[in-house]
Amino acid sequence: MTAVLARENILDLLEATPPLIDGLRDSKKQVQPNGVDITIRDIALLSSSGKLGTQNETRILSTATPLVFDTTNSIDLLPGCYQITYNEIVNLPKDIMALAFPRSSLLRCGVSIHTAVWDAGYSGRSQSLLVVYNPLGFRLSKDAAVIQLIFFRLNQAVSEGYNGMFQYENMQ
Repeated sequence: MTAVLARENILDLLEATPPLIDGLRDSKKQVQPNGVDITIRDIALLSSSGKLGTQNETRILSTATPLVFDTTNSIDLLPGCYQITYNEIVNLPKDIMALAFPRSSLLRCGVSIHTAVWDAGYSGRSQSLLVVYNPLGFRLSKDAAVIQLIFFRLNQAVSEGYNGMFQYENMQ
């Protein structure tokens, strides 16, 4: 039976090798009753169009131009789409997958984060799409917790974990 991991399960998996999540800023604050708050490392402005065809070989990802946080480690964002990179590295065993949801404080400011599935077996420093819908913009601080990652234990381990182009992304 599939189950959402509770805080106690997450804490145990943080002690595994590799840890479920590597590079937590503050595990006491980030580990929640039903997930882990994930923080922002970098932000970039999408600066080209992209393409998705019927074959992975025809895929063209949008380029992104890095933005710089100011001297207070914050940035003012105009309405629009941004690519964000997280601080933490996620290491999912073959019997755990994850979904992420934006923190409610973002939603209350007219900002959302769109994510995809974190497949069992994935390892990497993920990226997501941050969208500022608020016509007045939004101010964001580096290292702010922006999503909560929720972990699901599968009813059995997959025989082959994630093996796509984003495996081990942004781990430098």
